[in-house]
Formats: sequence, C-alpha cells, structure tokens
Amino acid sequence: MNKATGMNTENTVRKIMQATLKKQRLLTALLLISVIGVVALSLIPPQILRVIIDDYLSGNTYNSLFPIAGCYFGVLLLIGLFDVAKEALLTIYGQRMTRNIRRDMMKKTATISAGYFSNNESGMVVSYFNNDVEAIQTLFTNGVISMAIDILKIVGILVSIFIFSKWLGIMVLVLVPVIYLITRYFQMKMKKAQLLNRIFLAKVNNHIPESIRNLRMIQSFHKESYMQKKYQIYLQDNFGSIEEVNFYDSIFSPIILVIRASMIAILVILSSGKTSYLGITVGMAAAAIEFISNLFSPIENLGMELQSIQKAAAGMSRVDEYLKEEQDGEKEEYRGSQAIKKGEVTLCFHQVSFAYQKDNPLLQKVSFSIQENETVNIVGRTGAGKSTLFKLILGLLEPDEGTITIGSVDVTKLSNHEKRTVFGYVEQNFHFIRGSVMEQISLHDDTIAFDAVENAMKFVGLHEYILQLPKQYDTIATEHLFSYGQRQLLSIARAIVTNPPILLFDEMTANIDAKTEQTILSVLQSAANGKMLLSISHRQSAVWNDHRILSLQDGKLVEQM
Repeated sequence: MNKATGMNTENTVRKIMQATLKKQRLLTALLLISVIGVVALSLIPPQILRVIIDDYLSGNTYNSLFPIAGCYFGVLLLIGLFDVAKEALLTIYGQRMTRNIRRDMMKKTATISAGYFSNNESGMVVSYFNNDVEAIQTLFTNGVISMAIDILKIVGILVSIFIFSKWLGIMVLVLVPVIYLITRYFQMKMKKAQLLNRIFLAKVNNHIPESIRNLRMIQSFHKESYMQKKYQIYLQDNFGSIEEVNFYDSIFSPIILVIRASMIAILVILSSGKTSYLGITVGMAAAAIEFISNLFSPIENLGMELQSIQKAAAGMSRVDEYLKEEQDGEKEEYRGSQAIKKGEVTLCFHQVSFAYQKDNPLLQKVSFSIQENETVNIVGRTGAGKSTLFKLILGLLEPDEGTITIGSVDVTKLSNHEKRTVFGYVEQNFHFIRGSVMEQISLHDDTIAFDAVENAMKFVGLHEYILQLPKQYDTIATEHLFSYGQRQLLSIARAIVTNPPILLFDEMTANIDAKTEQTILSVLQSAANGKMLLSISHRQSAVWNDHRILSLQDGKLVEQM
C-alpha cells in the first residue's frame, strides 16, 4: 500500500482512542469505580462465610446470624449491580470508540486518493469498516479491561489465601499456571475445529444451491452420482469437525471439575482432624474452598480475552494502514484544475504502458494527443482496454510507464474535487446514491448551487418531469422513478453540472432502443459543443462518424482514417 508522503497529520486508532478518552472523563470515572467495586466486593463473601462459621456457628449463636447473613446476601447483590454497571459502561465505551473510529475512517474515505479504490476491491474496504472495527470494539467489551479485572481477581484471591495459610497459598499459586495452560490448550483446539467446521459448513450450504442452479446441465451430462458423492464428502467432513468440537467441549469441563474437586479434597484432608497441617480454622477452610471455586472462572476467561486482544491488535494495524493511505491534501501544493482552465486544454499520452498483470500488458507505449474542442471516438473489441484507458485519463489508475497530462498538469496530481471540475464522466449505468434528486446530481457537493443542478436538468430535458414529482427536486430518488433512458440523461446531467472542459462517455447507447438512443445522442452532441469529448462505443455508426476515431488493438492505439 502507498503510504502518505506529505505532512504527518493523519489520525491513527491510538490517537482516536486518546481523544475519546479525554472527552469521556465521567464515563471513565464511573467505569473505574465499577471495576474496583466488582473486584473488591468479590473478595468479601468468602470472608463473611469464614466469620459465620468460626464466630457464629461454632459458638451456637444462631439468633445473631440474620444480620451477618443479610450482609452476605447484600454484598452478593452489590456485586451483581456493579457487574451490570461495568458491562453497560464497557458496551457504551466500545460503541462510542468504534463510532469515532468509523467517523474518521469515513472522513478519510472522502479525501483518499481515487486510485486506491481502483486498485483495491470494495469488499476489502468494507472489511476495514466492519470486521476490523468490530475486532477493535472487543478490546473494550472482552479485552484489556476484562483481562485486568480477571487478573486483579486472581491476585486478590491468591493474597486472601496466603493470609489464611502460606502453604495453601503456594499450592494454589502452582495450580494457577497449570489451569491456564490446560484451558488455553483446549481453547486453541476448539477454535481450530470451529474454523474447520465453518469451512465445511459453507461447502455444504453452497453445494445445494449450486446443484439446483445447474440441475439441467448435471442431468444432461449424467453427473448426478458425482454431485451426490461430493455432497456426501462435504457432509462427512462437516460431521467430523462437529464431532471434534463436541469432543473437546465434552472433556474440558470434566477435567476442570476434577482438578477443582481434587484441590478441594486436598484442602479438606490437610485442614481436617484434631491437628490441621495447614494451621487454619474450619471457617478459613470453607472460605478457601469458595476462593478456589471462584479462581477457575477468571483463569478460563484469560485465554479468550488474550485472543480478543490479539484480534483487536490486528484490526488496529489494518485500520491504521487505511487511515495512513495517501489523500488529496498530501499531494503537490498547486491547484491543477485552475491551471487547466486558464490554459489550453490538451490531453497528451506520453509513452504510456499499463498492465493489471505484469506478464500480460494491456497498453504498450501508447502516445497520442487530443486538442481542445476535439471529439474522439475510441473503438475496439471487448477487453481491449477502452474502459481502462478512461480510468487512466481520470487518474483512477496510474500508468506503469509514461505520463498523462492535461496542458502541463499530470492527471495523477489532481485531487478528487479538482477532477470533477475538469472531467465529466458518464458511465454505462447510472448509480443512485441515498438522497434527493438534487443530490443525485450534486453528489452532496455544497459548492454546486441549485441553479446549476436545475440548468443541467433543463439541458438534458428532465426538468419538466422532475417538477411533476411529489417534492420536485427534494423527492427521494429511487430507481423506479426513472426509466433506463432517463437514468442515462441523469448521468449526463451529473457529468455537466460543473461545466467541465472534458467529457468522457462510456458506452452511452448500449442496451437502449433506437428512439431513446437518438434522444441521448442529441443531448450528447449539444453537451459536447465547445468541449473536448471522448467516447467509447462498439457501434461507430451510432456516434460521430465525421469526427476522429482511434482504434485500440493489441495494446496500441491506431488512428482510423
């Protein structure tokens, strides 16, 4: 990926988190209080149990049990309340943090170099916003803070047990890493089995619609038995992975229960009899048993929390890469569009070569120039590279060799905003955005006035139709409001609203009837008046036959006479 080469002003996930923390001081304070409350209060019930057994039950003072029993249940209630508050605050924290991260990522998207989206699949960009940001959210809901709470609980339990008996504390201290290693081992095994299960389940689910979709072909070639065998294999693999998950899940709990029971049995044996080997009372032994029982849950949680932190770290790294991508403001300090408008608008290719795959060049040493007010039709077979040529002109792709200039300006140096004032690009299909009819043309650009949109719609002949809509230009635009031909006219209006000096039309007359084609061609001819116009069309007769024609053949651009 291209890294930013300009001023180092970009945000990172760490900076966004720090800024959020500064703004959420009250939330941070409440979260800290709830964490301390959960950890501290969780150590009190075993101590109350010790007091009840040693000071009350041993002395047969049953009438006095009600106040201290009330304290015991009151502490349990407080633990529950603090725990609920902690979970709620962690969720709010995570949501606010991810909201701010996504907000800054969207700001970055609005200014990022257009070439980035040509070189990277949309699915990968979406995964940054969804998968990676959600992984970062787990840093709060099931990550650092949860791990800190569990570590503090473990330390508190160990300290409490050491206070009862040094030897008992040493025994438990030795037991902690053993429990953790066993837990971690089973977690890793179960994760691996679950991942395999997802893969095999996806194959099972995909095989059914694939078989139905291609049923006639399967029957025509007598491949029913082959597809059945494949399905049986997928099912067997899926069942095998499920059995593995169930196996590890079924033996993990008994192992932990056996370890816990063994530890409690050893404690009972060593603390029973007339002479206690550990030197503790019955109440201390009961409290220690409860502490040991409470010790297993945070140890088991540590493995999952460590895994969540690793996922969050990977997500942070990927989001940082996206936030550090080159953006318009990091390019050379000049306004290219202003320079183009003031000078002669001449488009020049200088020995341009381009390839999506290094061993399969699409364009080879292409050189040509198009003068201001000139109309050019680019023709060639499907896959010859006509649309790629347009993307290079628009600066969405960068050539492997050579340069593309308009006047003296390299097109790759133009910002996204500048490109719209230089180029008007009409695609084969009109893409709606969320918003009104007005916003379909302005694309939420505040510098484009309503009058400019209205004039563009009058130019393409849609103004009267828009006035018939319920809210006219403020009507929410949907596909059912416009025919295919009207969408093409909307696309032209979107392209000409900024009055750019260069227009590019990509297969505008494809898949439309002859009458609509004539209407669109008439609008195109009017729009091209006084501008440089480049068009792509397979049907030369449908476009401007009396103008210049360039044929793209085997990576070369050949002038047709």
